[in-house]
Amino acid sequence: MKAFFAALGFLTVLPVPRHFQGNGAELERCVPFFPLVGLVLGILAALFDTVVSLLLPPSVAGVLTVLLLVGMTGGLHMDGLADTADGCFSARNRETMLAIMRDSRIGTMGVIAIVFVILLKTAALSTLPFPHRTALLILMPVAGRTAMMGMMTALPYARADGGLADRFLRRRSWGNVVWGACFLLAAGGLLARGMGVAAAVTAIGATAAVTASIRHTIGGFTGDTLGAVGEISETVLLLAAAAWLFRLPPL
Repeated sequence: MKAFFAALGFLTVLPVPRHFQGNGAELERCVPFFPLVGLVLGILAALFDTVVSLLLPPSVAGVLTVLLLVGMTGGLHMDGLADTADGCFSARNRETMLAIMRDSRIGTMGVIAIVFVILLKTAALSTLPFPHRTALLILMPVAGRTAMMGMMTALPYARADGGLADRFLRRRSWGNVVWGACFLLAAGGLLARGMGVAAAVTAIGATAAVTASIRHTIGGFTGDTLGAVGEISETVLLLAAAAWLFRLPPL
């Protein structure tokens, strides 16, 4: 349980009792729990969305729910998305890209990335009727955390100073990735049947594509690229579900 709470404390700003936080060893063992942390976030977001949707139109409730998800992670993953966009779209060499990503200031590409991701998430969410909307809200953070687990397993760390990343690299395993992908697919099938499985497969494909692009661009992952792949995976999952319901009857 300490490894789970270590993952919860690492990936979110949700309060974790001090005696459950564990130590460095628990942090090393926490990666397999990433999808379960996503499940917790998804359930909280779905409950919030259900209540708010009783009071406000679906589009407004969707904006507030997306903001809640951003808030529960302290905006860390959105910040990673912005830094990754600023660096990778700078058309500079690898070292300069990494320096840009480490800069705390946000650039034009970072602003564009955040705006478009929030717009796409809220627009796609507003098109999903209940109960599909609830199912995809639960599934979305699971996809994001599974994507992070996949990238950190597939790529080396891009910076010379390993820092916190060293702890995760010591015990990374493709078994964790298989477990995360199976959990995501199973959750998709249980929550939204054919649409959920299709959306989960699309999110996994997006994770693979972003991971390959990051490998080509900077040669490895950073904390910023983990946030970016998580946000992109979540967005693609919602877009796939919206496309499914727009073109095909739900299964």
